[in-house]
Amino acid sequence: MQQLPVPTSLRHLTFCLLFLLPFTFAAPPLQAQQLYQPEKDLAELFEQVQLQAVFPDSKTFPDCIPLSPAADIVRAYRQERNTPGFDLTTFVLAHFQLPPQPGTNFTTDTTQSVTEHIKALWPVLTRRPGGEAGSLIPLPDAYVVPGGRFREIYYWDSYFTMLGLQQSGQTELIQHMVDNFTYLINTAGHIPNGNRTYYLSRSQPPFYALMLRVLAQQKGEAVLLKYAPALQKEYAFWMDGAAQLSATNPAHRRVVRLPDGSILNRYWDDSPTPRPEAYKEDVATARQSGREPAEVYRHLRAAAESGWDFSSRWFADGKNLATIHTTDIIPVDLNALLYHMEMTLAQMAKLKGDKAAAHTFKQKAKARRKALLAYTWHAGDGFFYDYDFVKGTTTQVPSLAAVYPLFFCIAKKKQAAAVAHKLETDFLKPGGLPATLNQTGQQWDAPNGWAPLQWMSVQALRNYKYNDLARTIAQNWAGQNIAVYRQTGKLVEKYNVATLHLEGGGGEYPNQDGFGWTNGVLLKLLSLYPDLQKTQPQQAEVPQ
Repeated sequence: MQQLPVPTSLRHLTFCLLFLLPFTFAAPPLQAQQLYQPEKDLAELFEQVQLQAVFPDSKTFPDCIPLSPAADIVRAYRQERNTPGFDLTTFVLAHFQLPPQPGTNFTTDTTQSVTEHIKALWPVLTRRPGGEAGSLIPLPDAYVVPGGRFREIYYWDSYFTMLGLQQSGQTELIQHMVDNFTYLINTAGHIPNGNRTYYLSRSQPPFYALMLRVLAQQKGEAVLLKYAPALQKEYAFWMDGAAQLSATNPAHRRVVRLPDGSILNRYWDDSPTPRPEAYKEDVATARQSGREPAEVYRHLRAAAESGWDFSSRWFADGKNLATIHTTDIIPVDLNALLYHMEMTLAQMAKLKGDKAAAHTFKQKAKARRKALLAYTWHAGDGFFYDYDFVKGTTTQVPSLAAVYPLFFCIAKKKQAAAVAHKLETDFLKPGGLPATLNQTGQQWDAPNGWAPLQWMSVQALRNYKYNDLARTIAQNWAGQNIAVYRQTGKLVEKYNVATLHLEGGGGEYPNQDGFGWTNGVLLKLLSLYPDLQKTQPQQAEVPQ
């Protein structure tokens, strides 16, 4: 099915309204204190297991399932820890069930085409409700996980996964995933990073409105009316505190008031503590920084909310994680997504017949667009950058966040032309586009390319008729995906797009395979350019 263009005004958002579907929420409030929270419930046991690196991957222990009440396990630990011969690893293995290990239930048939392979993977990556325990938040319907160490649903990953499910005819699975996210909005008050208790204090890039558009393409515009209350709640989460901002109180949680009175958004996390799933890494970063630990933890968590964990986008010196200052930054991509959310809310109100609300949201979107162009566009460089509102200047870190104003048709034609030129001259590599132009050793920097950023870039360029460049990016990316699949039987989380015989790397864990959004974007690109499945860039090489 053809991808619907993203609109710039309500006249581009008109559909034929066929019928209204009643929609009521019966889900009870999600009380975090009633759920298992390993970092809190296990107290000093959790800290010691993480700091002593009982497991190589810090995410393993938070995902373990306690075999008895946490309070009983902590009591036993306090009684036994000072006894002769006590071994922490032995204790943990006696009291916890390890999470499922990735890659144990699927064998790749490399005689299949990559399209057939992905369709065969969907059931493997699908999780059904029931049987959940430990830190996993139960969801009412089936959902798709990314794969590898990522055993739970992830917010922004899921939109790109849905693009592939759409091509595979998996409409009901898309419906289930939308309903799960709606459940989370109505019980947790927002869509968490993922359905783990340790993710409840933050969200991820707000793609829920775009998910609704995918579902509406399949089931009709009535979808937008059905889920309007949930999208309004998500918007309230992102805009919490906006009405109380002032010149003397310019920032609160995710909202920031700029000197001209404009209000834009930033990433945030409500907990200034080490991330449970990266505990020892965060403690080490805070120590290295020489700064107040709580401040560093907040910036690290806010970067995790961005999905770009980690990237030079968030570094004060553009090089080192220890200089991270995420909450000082107004991101280009986040505000473009919120522009789209406001435009979608305006459309929903119009469909409902609420002209006043439609006008209000349309004006909010118009104001956001004006502010985004004023603060993030750098005329001298011809590029969109994140804005450091503390310093009062753009960050000058070139990243693919710059394509979001084009994806949502916010950019002016001359701005789009300049961005396209920079993508072609500076970003374009044999395997696609790197996340940034900086090489820092972090996974969201060069030379790594990521599926969601390829899709956003391709579609952004298509919106402004840079079709040849869009196709070249798609060809380079799909060619490398397919070359690696044919050699290894895997589709992975990220790729080295510059030196194709090397794997993507960096970050806090090894490159993962599976992989939800890589699968989704590849299927979507192959639907746009069917011949790409048979051809690959001449430079494409297989990582060894």
